[in-house]
Amino acid sequence: MADVAADTARDSETVLKPKQLIGVRHYQFVLMSTTLFISFGIRTSLSVAIISMTEETPPDPSIPTYPEWDNTDTILSSFFWGYILTQVGAGQLSEYFGPKWFLVMTMVIASAFHIAVPGMAATLGSTGVMICRIIQGLNQGFLFPCIHNMISKWSPLYERSMISNLVYGSPNLGIAVCMPVMGAICASKAGWPVAFYVYGGLGLVWAVVFAIFAENSPSLHKSISEEEKYYIESSNSVTHHATKKVPTPWTTILTSLPVWAIVVAGCANCWGGHTLLTEIPSYMSNIMNFDLNDNSQLSALPYFVQYFFGIVTGPLVDRMIEKKTFSVTSSRKICNSLASFLPGAALIYLAFLEDFNPTLVTVLFVIAVGASALIQSGYLINMLDLAPNHAGTLLGMINSINNVFSILGPLSVGLLGSDKKDPILWRTVFLLAAGIYIGCGLFYVLFTSAEVQSWNEPIDRKNKVQKEISNGVQTEDRTNTKSSNCQMSY
Repeated sequence: MADVAADTARDSETVLKPKQLIGVRHYQFVLMSTTLFISFGIRTSLSVAIISMTEETPPDPSIPTYPEWDNTDTILSSFFWGYILTQVGAGQLSEYFGPKWFLVMTMVIASAFHIAVPGMAATLGSTGVMICRIIQGLNQGFLFPCIHNMISKWSPLYERSMISNLVYGSPNLGIAVCMPVMGAICASKAGWPVAFYVYGGLGLVWAVVFAIFAENSPSLHKSISEEEKYYIESSNSVTHHATKKVPTPWTTILTSLPVWAIVVAGCANCWGGHTLLTEIPSYMSNIMNFDLNDNSQLSALPYFVQYFFGIVTGPLVDRMIEKKTFSVTSSRKICNSLASFLPGAALIYLAFLEDFNPTLVTVLFVIAVGASALIQSGYLINMLDLAPNHAGTLLGMINSINNVFSILGPLSVGLLGSDKKDPILWRTVFLLAAGIYIGCGLFYVLFTSAEVQSWNEPIDRKNKVQKEISNGVQTEDRTNTKSSNCQMSY
């Protein structure tokens, strides 16, 4: 009976898809995407600006610089010291109160402290910059749990990969735009402080836009059609009818092997991804001898490729799932494997490279970073497959663990050696990242799943549905909410 119910629900999803090409949900995804685009510009700014902040000869003598700072790796990693602390609480709060206003405050606080960086650097030195970054990290810990919570409410099943790539691809676009923009401003006579003011001001303006137009869920949106609302809510396994938050089954979550498969896959992505994000500019400067403008432009290229690769592959994955070319579980494994093994192979090749040809190096970085776009159709959206009712909490818990590796990845470069002009140091860095990518990718393939887990639903609701199934009853409530309570196997 469970399989029959699931198949019937999937058939109805296809029939009830709204006729209009662009719906209210798409505007919500654009709002989420732009939030992440700006937030990652704020987060990434320092990776480019730190080169100008520590040079001895600025473009204009009036621009302050700090060549005596010898702790740049620590400064760059300090964002994640705060970032890992708030995410589980953020996930819980977003599920109790809704994510919208937490996202607004995240933008306001992160932007204000971005504007404060030049003043704090002048007053307190590198410690002042780290204070700003730690506060930004604490605050941006709310970002992904809240966004994930909104996606769980607004995304139909057969649009998840497309939505994931649109929303979670926007940080890559934010990075890709930020690097050349920051590079150009920092290399100009305006100087690096202006770059912080520009991004901080943009974030404050966007917080107002988001506050006006974003909404927590379809049921709270005033202008959405009943047809579109039903299409969304009938296929995403969220308990929309619940009058209060579904209790979090902590013991079951912490002992779930598919959850730990996602954790492990995320650790690899955070180690490799953030090592590349923070260190590509340094590699280009020290090994390739590029100036700041060329450095930032080439450093940005892999992230442009990553963004557009994700935008293209997301709808294809959804289409293959809808046409049953692959099951949801198989598609998640295939995408995540490519996102792990291709970067691993590219980094191994880069590690043993002796001819530092700019074109070849750029192509290898493009492969290493660009292929990671497939995580958005892999482990990242896999959390919604398992338990959309707990999307914010799951994302918060998993991202907290993962981002320990976001700290360790960049810090490992400093621990492995101090001479960034030494190719052997970079060989060690790249081989370590490649090993983590490949090992964690294999673990994910072996142990992940895309079944809606039994603990997604509250116990009383689950017992009610199981009784209905055993009696062969389809109630009006189940037809309208289509909660997928019976461990749908995709």
